[in-house]
Amino acid sequence: MLEFDDAASRRLEAVYRTADVVGQRRAVIAALRLRPGERVLDIGSGPGMLASEMAAVVAPRGSVHGVDISPSMLALARGRPPPPGAPSPEYAQADALAMPFADASFDAVASTQVYEYVDDMPAALAEARRVLRPGGRLLVLDTDWDSIVWHSRDPERMRRVLAAWEAHLVHPDLPRRLTGLLEDAGFVVRERSVVTILNAGYDTETFSAGQIDVIGTYVAEHGLAREESDAWALDLTTLGRDYFFSLCRYLFLAIA
Repeated sequence: MLEFDDAASRRLEAVYRTADVVGQRRAVIAALRLRPGERVLDIGSGPGMLASEMAAVVAPRGSVHGVDISPSMLALARGRPPPPGAPSPEYAQADALAMPFADASFDAVASTQVYEYVDDMPAALAEARRVLRPGGRLLVLDTDWDSIVWHSRDPERMRRVLAAWEAHLVHPDLPRRLTGLLEDAGFVVRERSVVTILNAGYDTETFSAGQIDVIGTYVAEHGLAREESDAWALDLTTLGRDYFFSLCRYLFLAIA
C-alpha cells in the first residue's frame, strides 16, 4: 500500500485539484443524492476535498465525518476551510475495518479509491453497513486497473512499470466482484456507472500527469531500476500531442 508523508500527501492533493478529479467528486455527490440535514461519512477522506464539498450540500444542519489512516492526510483535511455557511467536517484516524461510530449513525457513506487497498472486503462492507441507518446509502468508487490505456513509445517498458505499480494494490480488479460482495454483505445494489478519466495531449494539470511522479517514485523503490523509471517518465512528458491516457473507475450505489 502507498504511504503518505507530508510531501506525498501534498502531491496527491495537487492531483485532487485537477479537473479530472473535480469531475469525479461531482459524480460522487450527484449519485449520493445528499440532502440538507443528513449525516455523511467519508471513508478514506484523504485531504478532505470530498468531505468539504459534501458538507456544503448537507448544510446548515447536516454533518460530515471523515476517517483516514494517514496523519499527513488528516492534517491537510483539518486545515481545509469549510465552504461558506457549511459545517466543518470532523476527522478521526481509523481504518475501514474499525470505525469509531455507533451503529446506524449515518444516512450516507462514501468510499472512493479505498477498498482496492483493503484486504478483508467482507469485514469492510460489514463495518460500512453497521454505521449506516436502515435504508442508508453506500457509494463505492474503485478502479479496474486492466482498463488503463496509456500510450508510450516503449510499450514493453510501460507494461513493466504498470505491473510493478499494480503490486501496491490488494484488489486491482475489485469492481468486477463488487456486486456480489455488496449483496453478500446485505446491501441492495441500485446503480452502477462508469467514471472515465481521459487525458489527450500532455498537460501538467491533469490526473495522469500528476500520477507520473507518484508511480515513478513507487516503482523505483519496488523492483524497477531508477534509470528505467526516469526513462519511462521522460518518454511520457515529451509525447506532446501524442500523449494519451484513459482509465475507468466504477461507481456503485447500494442501499443498506
